[in-house]
Amino acid sequence: MSTQPTPEPSLAPLNGVTRLDHLGVIQIEGEDAAKFIHSQLTQDFALLDLHHARLAAFCSAKGRMQASFIGFKRPSGEILLVCSRDLLAPTLKRLSMFVMRAKARLSDASERFSLYGLTGIAIKTIAVGAESVWSKADFDTETVINLYPAEGVPRQLRVAPSELSPPTGDAVTLDHWLWSEVRSGVATLTQPVFEAFVPQMLNYESVGGVNFKKGCYPGQEVVARSQFRGTLKRRAFVVHSPNVLQPGQEIVTAADPAQPVGTVVQAATAPGGGADAIVSLQLAALESGPLLAAGFTLQLLPLPYPLLEDI
Repeated sequence: MSTQPTPEPSLAPLNGVTRLDHLGVIQIEGEDAAKFIHSQLTQDFALLDLHHARLAAFCSAKGRMQASFIGFKRPSGEILLVCSRDLLAPTLKRLSMFVMRAKARLSDASERFSLYGLTGIAIKTIAVGAESVWSKADFDTETVINLYPAEGVPRQLRVAPSELSPPTGDAVTLDHWLWSEVRSGVATLTQPVFEAFVPQMLNYESVGGVNFKKGCYPGQEVVARSQFRGTLKRRAFVVHSPNVLQPGQEIVTAADPAQPVGTVVQAATAPGGGADAIVSLQLAALESGPLLAAGFTLQLLPLPYPLLEDI
């Protein structure tokens, strides 16, 4: 793998607000809202309070991720799930198939809520001692959630009814926000990588996206077996490329360019040039020499959090 230095990223643009129109919102209402979604996702929603959000995956019966969410409860009791817009409609359709007798109503609420990313001095102080990732606070009808930082810069997700004024702060471009998402190391699933990974292949168990103590959900047996029987052979990493990268793009080794050893999960233009990406790689490939995407050598960057097995 390349040892060439990566262009120094500019963190100055990560100091303001970004409108996140590439994300959408699924709303779940009714007295069984939390109970229903608890039975469908990889995280615990039955015990979800008003001070925390959840990172979670919706999986197939084979444990493959069909969508990923940041989910939380509003003071009025409904559950909101924030996900990639390109997966919202099919995910809403699949989830609705499982409602049956549950007292829960699912709808696409993307037009009823506005989503903003907050970085640097634009973030809100949500509570004393609540600086941890996935902490949440409500300010009347506005919700703010602490996310994983990017290069040490704090980041938050702000969700509010569409009629509320935008948050105050300098404008941060969507490209810079997407780059901060990549550098946080926490992947958001999109259509090009639909059903490509079990959650651990994206390190979800290490960033609060899987609860191994909760009850059944689609794919639970596969997810648990991957964790506890040592069958996991792929992990997520952050890389830099001198060239553009796209989700779903194959990664190979220079030693065997005909055999894919990984997949680009999420990519963004890097402020210092080239592109940074979250990639899912076969662990064995790390010892196989340089990694390539579209003929360009990739440089492995430090993972911004410890893996669960290392904690």
